[in-house]
Amino acid sequence: MLIRLCQHSFHIYDLLIFSGALTLVVYILLPHRFALRYDYIDQSHIEESLLAATTPNVSTAQLVAPDCSYREVIAGSTFVYDAFHREKIHRGEEIRQGGEFQPEECRARYSTAIIVPYRDRQEQLAAFLSYMHNYLRLQLIHYRIFVVEQSDRKPFNRAMLFNIGAKIASSYGYPCLILHDVDLMPLNSGQIYACTALPRHMSSALDSWRFHLPYRTLFGGVVAMSASQFNMINGMSNLYHGWGGEDDDLYERLKVVGVEICRFDPAYSEYTMLKHKHEIPNENRMSLLRSASLRMHTDGLNSLVYNEVERRLHSLFTHILVET
Repeated sequence: MLIRLCQHSFHIYDLLIFSGALTLVVYILLPHRFALRYDYIDQSHIEESLLAATTPNVSTAQLVAPDCSYREVIAGSTFVYDAFHREKIHRGEEIRQGGEFQPEECRARYSTAIIVPYRDRQEQLAAFLSYMHNYLRLQLIHYRIFVVEQSDRKPFNRAMLFNIGAKIASSYGYPCLILHDVDLMPLNSGQIYACTALPRHMSSALDSWRFHLPYRTLFGGVVAMSASQFNMINGMSNLYHGWGGEDDDLYERLKVVGVEICRFDPAYSEYTMLKHKHEIPNENRMSLLRSASLRMHTDGLNSLVYNEVERRLHSLFTHILVET
């Protein structure tokens, strides 16, 4: 079919290709026009949405201390991804062996295990530990960083490492789990590293996506979930060897049990991604995703098999070295 425009004839397929290319150019140059709108918890409701829960040692160690207040931390959220917070750790003596911290001037209302899957990213891990210890102590929470390293040379199994970290963190009594990629850094101080009633997608405004959410069911990068919720869905799948698919599989598990996810105001959810070499894609990820809901009760925490090579308490983190 030919269409005549301005004395010129064009085939309809040429026009379709041109309009598609024009749409792509507009999307790249003006991404805000295509910004995905989504529901979020605004600043005035963030504190009330948090789940107050701590490990037993926090509740008994500071019986006479007042509860920490988080109102000012949230309301005074500010950009902190600067050289001062990134380049070196300040007041390192406050951090306990194993990468644990709890404030002394007040009693923390939240205990959080930050679980980081890791292999062959030494420079990124160093940057992560320096910045995150400076960042997290601004929030007056009790936390511990667990780095779960895959020692074998099989394709990287990020979800299995999260399962291992969750199992070990739960044995230490942590009620809140934050599953955290090593290459993501929060930009603003008010993104409280504590769990909410619903599982929370924390890194919903990522700089590599121009601070816009690409699709509503995205649930990866940095997510917070209570240990009880993680156990309820049998953790994550152990079958995703290589890059991609495991986060969508996790979302499907929550969908099956009828649990929705939440997000904070985008101004609180801004993250930057460090440059890195991408992992080898998982060629089977789409077929695995199609069977996600069928496998969730038999593939996860209850089928987790690994060898713990070593567990060591470093000054800045608890190191779990495993063979998958």
